[in-house]
Amino acid sequence: MTELVLISHGNLCVELKKSAEMIMGPQEHIHAVPLLPAEGQEDFLKKFDDLVQDFDDYVVFSDLLGGTPANTISKQIMLGRDIQLYAGMNLPMVIEFVNSTLVGNEPDYIATTKDSIVKINDLLAAQADDDDEDE
Repeated sequence: MTELVLISHGNLCVELKKSAEMIMGPQEHIHAVPLLPAEGQEDFLKKFDDLVQDFDDYVVFSDLLGGTPANTISKQIMLGRDIQLYAGMNLPMVIEFVNSTLVGNEPDYIATTKDSIVKINDLLAAQADDDDEDE
């Protein structure tokens, strides 16, 4: 079973997991490793390594490209570790992980994320235009 590891500055990853569980129910294969204000890269990497040491297969979502959590794991990839790392995590990505695991489909996290970014005002305006045409 693939595990999902969420990493972030502060508790964003912890709260994102809670939000996903609010929608999808308890998720034992999703884990959070926050970089807390009093911690450095070494502390964060130790927490990460302690978590993943027994995982056979896992993917990592990070909050921010270029931030300490993503950079710390990127360095591990450059040292030869086999880690799939995505930056820019959001709730649709986490739900994509859960859904693809449930149905056995190959997830497309990037497409899911792109498709989930929508300016609601434009949708409402288009819907109003369609309603006007129907009258």
